[in-house]
Amino acid sequence: MSTSSTRIFLVRHGATILTAEDRFAGATDVPLSDEGREQARRLAGRLGREKLSAVYASTLGRTQETARIIAEPHGLDIVVRDGLKEISHGRWEQMTRREVESKWPQESAAWDKDPYTFAPEGGESGLAVTARALPVLMDIVRAHPGGNVLVVSHKATIRLLLSSLLGFDPRRYRDNLDQNPCALNIVDFKDPVRARLTLFNDTSHYTEAGNAIPAVPTARLSKSWDEPAM
Repeated sequence: MSTSSTRIFLVRHGATILTAEDRFAGATDVPLSDEGREQARRLAGRLGREKLSAVYASTLGRTQETARIIAEPHGLDIVVRDGLKEISHGRWEQMTRREVESKWPQESAAWDKDPYTFAPEGGESGLAVTARALPVLMDIVRAHPGGNVLVVSHKATIRLLLSSLLGFDPRRYRDNLDQNPCALNIVDFKDPVRARLTLFNDTSHYTEAGNAIPAVPTARLSKSWDEPAM
């Protein structure tokens, strides 16, 4: 890799027509709402001065539309990666949390206790999502040494990726980490195995103020960040 770090702008897609209803819609290909499109436009303005090397999104329409809106000022095509898609909730898809608790109380309780290794019938565990999403992110970092890359993914997938990168207990990813619609996270990679979180779940672009992008940190954490990259 180059001597400079690779910066990943890791973004959750904008709000969808099911967001307000709080339904499980991981594998459901639901479109953005008008609110979600406006969130993406505001983030596009915030990132408009950043020089992007590439733009990636999952196979689902809500991430691709979010990515297209943000990428438009940069004239970049969207690269689709299946591994970035959201966790599948199997037979829970399109149901509310209350409906799931009522219909399958044992499944719901098991998921609450350990969403990392448990999966609803027909769905995925957090472990399975990490196993498919993390190699994709590592490949993106390797492919763009020293670049700035936009990656648009999903709530659970992003939280699982950050849990893995930062060494959190992944069984608690739902307790410890949140992701608002069209939230901006910035992860700086010194190399594919050394990453640090520079910005998390930031939605200051929802308003007119507070749109500054933080600089790449140096000399404030491990001294490894001051050494040439391998």
